[in-house]
Amino acid sequence: MGLRDSIDADVKGALKSGAKNKVSTLRMLNAALKNKQIDKRRPLTEDEVVETVRSLIKQRKDAIEQFARGGRQDLVEKETEEVSILEAYLPKQLSREEVEAMVREAVAGTGAQGPKDMGKVMKALIPMIGGRADGKLVSELVKHALG
Repeated sequence: MGLRDSIDADVKGALKSGAKNKVSTLRMLNAALKNKQIDKRRPLTEDEVVETVRSLIKQRKDAIEQFARGGRQDLVEKETEEVSILEAYLPKQLSREEVEAMVREAVAGTGAQGPKDMGKVMKALIPMIGGRADGKLVSELVKHALG
């Protein structure tokens, strides 16, 4: 069962159980996936679906930050709930230790000497990680390893 099928099944389940927030979040996700599919003019791959979910999570986290600054705790809670619903569709995230090991491996594999080689290391690292870790964390660990 693909990720897209899983999302559709979860929409139906949420409708039956009356989980309004989950229904609205998943419908928003389906709309984003449909728009992306229209843009691409072909069915989306699993990676593109995950990329879309990740993009929506990033938007929600940015909104949470803005709402928190504006003192809108009700909206912070709503967006936080949406993030937790969307995160269920991401692949299992790597631990910090696993990412650190991959960073060491990439630094050794590329022969990177210092901060100027960060691009080389990131280029080797991104396919290894495959979106299973936060980009900020990866960048921070690479800077630390090269610094």
